[in-house]
Amino acid sequence: MTVASSANHLVFVYVVYILASVGLTVWLSRMLFKSGAVFLEDVFDDNPRLAGAVNQLLVAGFYLLNLGYALLSLRVGRTELTFVEAIEQLSMKLGALMLALGAVHFGNLYLFHRMRRRGQIRLAPPPVKPQLFRDGASANHAAHTA
Repeated sequence: MTVASSANHLVFVYVVYILASVGLTVWLSRMLFKSGAVFLEDVFDDNPRLAGAVNQLLVAGFYLLNLGYALLSLRVGRTELTFVEAIEQLSMKLGALMLALGAVHFGNLYLFHRMRRRGQIRLAPPPVKPQLFRDGASANHAAHTA
């Protein structure tokens, strides 16, 4: 195999990897932005502008994390690859990127869940009727003496 054809295989890996990583990141971030807006609007129902701002910040963080990881993992160790080896390298890189995207995606879902749960707990009534007052008297004793 010539050095030129090996370099062409490497360029092929780089181009396909960059296109796929950017495409996957953009597609998933748009899906998270649209679907996550529902959760955030529920959490911040008293302040819809805050829900939109948090959603934008989450998308920005998602882009930074995923595209940063994709660029860091771009390098292929060897420069002389057969076409089959180039495809194998590409599949390994894309597989690792998809696992990272999945992990960040589930992290976002967990974050949305925690934020929503915290909002629901904040609005929930107390779990039980108070049994003691500040001065130490019980609720029954206070009701009978009043």
